[in-house]
Amino acid sequence: MSDASESMVIEPPAQEVKQAPQTEADTEAEQLSKEDKGERPASAEDPRKQEPHSRPDSGHLHHDEGQTAGEKVEEEPEKPVEEQETSHDKHQGGQEEEDQESQEMSQEAAELPRGDLALGSGESSLRESEGGEGKGKHSPPGGDPLEDSLVYTATPRTLFEEKEEPLVKAHPLNLEWVFGINQNLPVFSLQDEGRIVILYGSSHTVVMYDYTNNTQHILQGHCSTISCLCVSEDRRWVASADKGPESLVIIWDSYSGIPVQTLFHCHPEGGVLAMAMTPDAKYVATIGAEAAQRVCIWDWSSQREDPVCTAELSAAYGVQDYILFNPSDCTQLVSNSESQVVFYSWNNEKLEYTVPQVTEKSFNKVVGSFSQTVFHFRASRALTGTSLGNLVVWDRIRIPTLLKPHNKQAKKMMHVQKDSITVLTVTDSYIVTGDSKGHVKFFSDQLLLLTWYNHFNLDPVRSISFAKELPSLARGETAYPSDCTIKADKLIIRNFVISATDAVVLHVAAEATQVNTLVQEHCKPLHAVACHPAQPVICMGSYCGVLKVWDYQCKKYICSRIFEKENEINCLTYDPKGLLIGVGFASGAVYILDALSLNNVCSEPFGYAKDTITHITFSSDSKYLATADAEFTITVFNLVSKNGEKSWQYLGRQRAHYKPIQDIMFGINLDSKMPRLLSLGMDRVLVEYDLSDSSKDDLRIVASDHIEQSAVAKCMTWYPPVTKESFILTANDQFKMKLYNSTTKMCRKTLLGPTYGSPLKKIALLPVACSNELKTSYLAYITEDQVGLQILPVDGNPHKSSAVVCHPEGVSSFACSYDGKYVFTAGGGDFTVFSWETNMNALEAAACLGGKDLVPFYSLLEGGRDGELFRELEDYFYYCQLRTQGIDTMETRQVSTKIPLTETPFVMRALGFYPTEQEVEDMLNEVKFSKYVDTGKYVIDIDLADLLKLYINHRPAFGISAYELQHAFEVLGLQNENCGNALNRGELLQLLQSTGEHMTEEELAEYFSTLLGLNPEGGRSELGNYDSAGSKHLLENAIPEEITAEMFTVDILGLPTFILGPEPSEEQLTAQESE
Repeated sequence: MSDASESMVIEPPAQEVKQAPQTEADTEAEQLSKEDKGERPASAEDPRKQEPHSRPDSGHLHHDEGQTAGEKVEEEPEKPVEEQETSHDKHQGGQEEEDQESQEMSQEAAELPRGDLALGSGESSLRESEGGEGKGKHSPPGGDPLEDSLVYTATPRTLFEEKEEPLVKAHPLNLEWVFGINQNLPVFSLQDEGRIVILYGSSHTVVMYDYTNNTQHILQGHCSTISCLCVSEDRRWVASADKGPESLVIIWDSYSGIPVQTLFHCHPEGGVLAMAMTPDAKYVATIGAEAAQRVCIWDWSSQREDPVCTAELSAAYGVQDYILFNPSDCTQLVSNSESQVVFYSWNNEKLEYTVPQVTEKSFNKVVGSFSQTVFHFRASRALTGTSLGNLVVWDRIRIPTLLKPHNKQAKKMMHVQKDSITVLTVTDSYIVTGDSKGHVKFFSDQLLLLTWYNHFNLDPVRSISFAKELPSLARGETAYPSDCTIKADKLIIRNFVISATDAVVLHVAAEATQVNTLVQEHCKPLHAVACHPAQPVICMGSYCGVLKVWDYQCKKYICSRIFEKENEINCLTYDPKGLLIGVGFASGAVYILDALSLNNVCSEPFGYAKDTITHITFSSDSKYLATADAEFTITVFNLVSKNGEKSWQYLGRQRAHYKPIQDIMFGINLDSKMPRLLSLGMDRVLVEYDLSDSSKDDLRIVASDHIEQSAVAKCMTWYPPVTKESFILTANDQFKMKLYNSTTKMCRKTLLGPTYGSPLKKIALLPVACSNELKTSYLAYITEDQVGLQILPVDGNPHKSSAVVCHPEGVSSFACSYDGKYVFTAGGGDFTVFSWETNMNALEAAACLGGKDLVPFYSLLEGGRDGELFRELEDYFYYCQLRTQGIDTMETRQVSTKIPLTETPFVMRALGFYPTEQEVEDMLNEVKFSKYVDTGKYVIDIDLADLLKLYINHRPAFGISAYELQHAFEVLGLQNENCGNALNRGELLQLLQSTGEHMTEEELAEYFSTLLGLNPEGGRSELGNYDSAGSKHLLENAIPEEITAEMFTVDILGLPTFILGPEPSEEQLTAQESE
């Protein structure tokens, strides 16, 4: 530490300056001069020397030197000019130069905007209420206080005061608890007196955690993962920002939990990467994540929507990911990347900056990568920490022509420690560092090491936040640590919170050095979550090899286990009895654990799979355990008895799919009551395995059914017994849900599923609580980034479903509590699990408000009930009656409310929906067998209401896509001379006859000749017959030799003009559909 003991004082060259009579600017110049000498201005005085605004009757701390809290600089009598000159003559000439520079700077600074907000350290104005201490009333900075506003009347204890739960919750799913933390964001100490409250980010939420009472208040407003956080000096105001397309910045009142301001589209090209708030909380600075980064200053307390000033940075400066205001002058800022530090000065018109260069040649030493930069107590100086344990000291350039507060250069580089400095901050009169070893060191303003903490056993430090409350006095009974000086004085420091990259947050009480672990969560992707089948217990596992069990009602940690050999937990499940936990790892290993102790039930884990275990589940009798892995293989283990003892053994493996397995599940055979095992693959095949006839190393298959034609089934579950028939419910990637007979595997019903941006990813039947008055079944599901609920039975009504964004970066799995009151979602890459409280009354109310009978379905038609499409449907319905009775008949017409079922495909095509032959068969079977279980008879006709529902549920959710045709031509065609993809006429005709649903040569001729206008409209269906003679010659003349996607779409199919642009996302399609 020899380098650290060097003095930071850098003497400027001497210069004679004629002393002018003292003016107001001169007074400010003297103040700036004092800063350069190491004497603090009043605004940067040690908080221990000031009277705390929120505690007017607290005592002052004793100091040997410095100004007392009662003294004020401006009250000192002004010296005569002669005395000033005499006084200045006693200083060396270099000081006179600094005085002149300070005068010029003060004149420039006088023109810059100052925060006129009565909030924050040094300028706080807290109105004490009649209730006593700590019940101050605040209003947002720059805003007018409203007497009846909760923001105005709130106190630091308002948010966590015990209050009755609202009788009615407005949403079907309400975020109730957050397990996990974003370790890449800083953690802030909000309260440290009476209770410990911290603030941190988790996915797209901000969590205010009261450690003392074990409660959370969750701030929700972002739809994208939060990228940065900052707080005001008095901890009243919190700012959060994200990097999503909306690029929101939200200002929160931490006393009431209310968002008081939202800045929209701050950096639309990449989002917000870094952010800082002025000490008076009036301004916020943001740095965008654009290719050419922009720095913006926002006056959020006004109604102004655009930034006060902006500046664009060159990409050569690196990615600036840290920014900070000068606490003694909000018109100065600093930001840095790993390679460059940028200093700023701003006013109401422009934002100026300088980029001083530092290289290895600057100090003949390797500098290292920059981490964070802070302003020194002497306002003209700044410090930057590096990855090599260095501190770069910056100071103003002493050239009169460049005399501006942001014109700085590197004056010195101090080597203060061996380990990389990851965090650099200041508190009171100390400079504090956190490093890659998890250590925290305190230095004096001259960079003398005072004390250090090296017993935390942390990963690299991510943030250090000191309490806003002042430390207690250093009396004889206090236990503050002694500093490292010869005097060994008591080191009076504030309590602080330290966070590390391993998702651990510690609270350090400086007196007696008491350390408490506030948060200890998963620091790697978390994909596995499961709920106990009979208790309020949740188990979660992550890629850091940690398996944790929580009581989700009491919010208490129960037990955990760390897997050292296999450290990437990918899936887990409880057995139906709640005695065992099955755990699948990314390595292919399978563990069976005791649910209470988390010890191995088997002596050794199973290692038959060589790739990631993607699914794991127990049978209903807890005698079988099945897994699916990334090698498209199903593995089954069974419980056997040997010598009176039960043990798990390997039964067999089967690779029945040639594409990834989407889902597996056990069921019960209706006849033998034996377990059934089914697997669903991306190859559109549903496979059932024969467990009763299987033996070791011989897992047999009962049936393998191809259940989809063009769509890909994503998930499945057993449909609840709301009907007499047993069904399997699936959801596919075309936003459809289908019911299959569990025995015959016949598709019995196709229904429109939830259309919330992306198709359903996983589904599960929500357990019904005994207290459920409605006696209704519900389905829980997740999409790519949302979690939702669906009222059963499924009928295509969009108002019977609701969803909310749960993990913007993607939700990987979910689980339902045993009583159906909670749904838990795992975010995978955001390292979090969210607990959602269900509210079925709100879901039922939304369904009722959507209307009854056909009202919800009318809203899904273009134009609704009175639109052109519905009128066309009515016309086609009655025209079908004319067709069946004969177009040319002269007999009396019989008007009916139904049409023959065989007319359904013609109506669908007339409405613009062109089903395949398989889809036609599914539609006809759906209606035909709809009453067979109840009456034993087929349905042979259909009314208008059922026809409308059939059309809405079967047609494509987002219409016909030209991109599908374009993709087909890209796959099947070859590039032509115009750099497009085209098919030869002969190849196209051959493909239509040999792949997919094969067409005969006669059918092909009829369809093409009709489409090209060479045959009367309607073809065989209208005329009753078709003469195919000469069709080959007609096709050769009518169809060009080379066919492009546009030609096929417009000229042959007669669809609207083919315009190909960027393919819209599923979210955009959903938004267009809703509009």
